[in-house]
Formats: sequence, C-alpha cells, structure tokens
Amino acid sequence: MQHIIHRAADRGIKDIGWLKSQFSFSFSNYYHPGKQGFGLLKVFNDDVVQAGGGFGLHPHMNMEIISVMLQGKMNHKDTMGYSEEVTEDWVQIMSAGTGLRHEEHNIGEDEVKFLQIWIEPKLQNIQPRYQRRYFPKAKRRNQLVTIVSNEEGQAHCWINQNAKLSLGLFDKGQQLSYAFTSLNKCVYLFVISGVVSVAGEALQEKDAIGIWDTGSFNVHVEQDASFIVIEVPVNH
Repeated sequence: MQHIIHRAADRGIKDIGWLKSQFSFSFSNYYHPGKQGFGLLKVFNDDVVQAGGGFGLHPHMNMEIISVMLQGKMNHKDTMGYSEEVTEDWVQIMSAGTGLRHEEHNIGEDEVKFLQIWIEPKLQNIQPRYQRRYFPKAKRRNQLVTIVSNEEGQAHCWINQNAKLSLGLFDKGQQLSYAFTSLNKCVYLFVISGVVSVAGEALQEKDAIGIWDTGSFNVHVEQDASFIVIEVPVNH
C-alpha cells in the first residue's frame, strides 16, 4: 500500500472576509506543484461562508461538483430552474456537463460550513443535472454511509464518474475495514472532526490521507470522529 499525508496546517488559505477557504489542492490563488489533485479528485475545499455572504451567479461545465453541508443554511439557484435550500447533513451534486450557471448564499444567521469537492467526469458534454439527498446523523452512527455513487438510486446522489463518496461517524474505539477495487482506483480520506489512524498514521481534525496500490485499508477511531472517504479512478 502506498500513501501520502496532507496535514491541515499545510493547506492553502484564502480569506476575503465573507469567505474563508482552505484548499487541499491547487485552486484559485493557491498553487502547489505537488498538489494538483489526487487521481480524478481535482478540488477539495473546506469552506466557511459568513452570514449574508455567498457566491454570485457563475458558470461550470464538464465537472462533477459535490457539496457536503456541515453547518448552517445555504440556498442553491441555477439555470436549470432549481431553487433549493440545503442545511446540515444535506449533500448536493451538479453534473455540469455542457454547462450551467448557479449561485449560492448563506441565508441563515450562523456561519455556513461545507466541503466543496470537484471530480473530473467520465463522459464529456452530458445533459446537466442537479440532485440532493439528506443523510441525518442519527442514521449514520458507527457506519460508513454512501452519499455519492456512479450508480443511480434513491439512497444517495449519483454522478457521471466511477467514483464513490462515503461519510463516517464513529465512536471512539470503533474499527472498520474499507475495501475497494484497487485496479485504477485510489482513496482520499479527510477527517472532519476527531482523530483516526490509518496505515499507522495518526490523523487529526482536517488532516487527510491519500491511499493507492492496495485493495483495502483499516481505520481505527482514536477519538469520536467524523470523516469522508472519496474513491476515484487514478486516471482516465
């Protein structure tokens, strides 16, 4: 098994008042020659939006864009006609395909905290689509729950790529084994809160580990922890 550690303190930072973002990979004003994504995972941003702040109408195309809401209340409006509200424990996806424009703002009184994840698509120029699903913590305790997949279904969102995203919410002392198709696949695990150990490495809050060249790995929960596991192809 091969792996790489990304420590929280080594992320890029952008702070423009209403928005504070921390970048795991090169994005916006942050550039690191050794952090150009991990497999087809190209963007992983840990975003905090202040009350009243937000992203104005802007375009995307040919990218799978996933938002995982950790706190607060945000709207979503797009040129496909969707006008939604997303709060804590909601996940939304946009398969941007041939192109769309959208906007999102903090419409609550508290900070919005969410993970912004971009994955390269399998097929280019598909019909754009939007989807959201709710994953309450009460139904995720001590299990790894699939939130995004390449397979259609009612239990999760689905995207245009052979990828899988899962959320874990585990008590201290729990252990789990994650198995994946090692052929042309890699996994990025990001600790949202708490402490876990993987491959003999202790991962604190907002640390991450990238794993490849294996078919499985174990996660040991050292403190009550929440984390996301992103499985993507290594390349096209």
